[in-house]
Amino acid sequence: MKTVTTVAGVREWRHAQAGDVGLVPTMGALHEGHLSLVKRAREQNARVAVSIFVNPRQFGPKEDLARYPRDIDRDRSLLTQGGCDLLFLPLAEEMYPAGCETFVDVGSVAAPLEGERRPGHFRGVATVVLKLLGIFEPTGVYFGQKDAQQLAVIRRMAADLDLAAEIVACPTVRESDGLAMSSRNAYLSSDERAVAPALYRALIAARDRFATGERQGDELRRTMRQVLAAEPLLHVDYVSVADPRSMQELRTVTDRALLSLAVRIGNTRLIDNIVVGV
Repeated sequence: MKTVTTVAGVREWRHAQAGDVGLVPTMGALHEGHLSLVKRAREQNARVAVSIFVNPRQFGPKEDLARYPRDIDRDRSLLTQGGCDLLFLPLAEEMYPAGCETFVDVGSVAAPLEGERRPGHFRGVATVVLKLLGIFEPTGVYFGQKDAQQLAVIRRMAADLDLAAEIVACPTVRESDGLAMSSRNAYLSSDERAVAPALYRALIAARDRFATGERQGDELRRTMRQVLAAEPLLHVDYVSVADPRSMQELRTVTDRALLSLAVRIGNTRLIDNIVVGV
């Protein structure tokens, strides 16, 4: 596996590749969820590139940029074993040199839910993803379904700006008790980790009601809240039943819906989701 730290280094490598290139953008602290993206990219492309960049522009002033988990030696080892061909490991000054003032505003799909609670977050996400697409010129770029609104934002940007890369969504990878794998799970104490699977149980409870015919959004939201309320360590940020493309809340589910939630456990904020319908 080759490691480069500059845009020029990526472009030199990319221009030497004759076949398809799959890109997996990450912020490091890799786990099996990330590695599943690398595996999918490996299956579909001649070469696989991974970026590790803790993007400061998607963190708010009171968020966890400084303490975001970092373990680059472990990440390198996992990527080497996983079949990555190129690791892009830039500093913030490389991605945002002095005088860099351009941002990407994706519009209404970025406004609710995570966008409402984390102002500027998706502007930072869209900007760095667009930069990575311009740097790598990949055939496909791979994201996990766990960050469902992020995926909707990137798909909207790709459609609006006529970007050539295919946006590939990969299933959420879960622990044996249902907890979605996340770098932030490392923050949880043992007591907090024990109650964290309630997020998935809440989603499954709403999915089961949907499967038996419930189509009212308020009832599905109420079901999720009831499950979460049984765990006193959990503090609900939001529960949502939304259109998976627009992210607008649904009064009645007519075809597909994204069931999602955000919960704080101690000082850790976790998100999760599932899609129901056809």
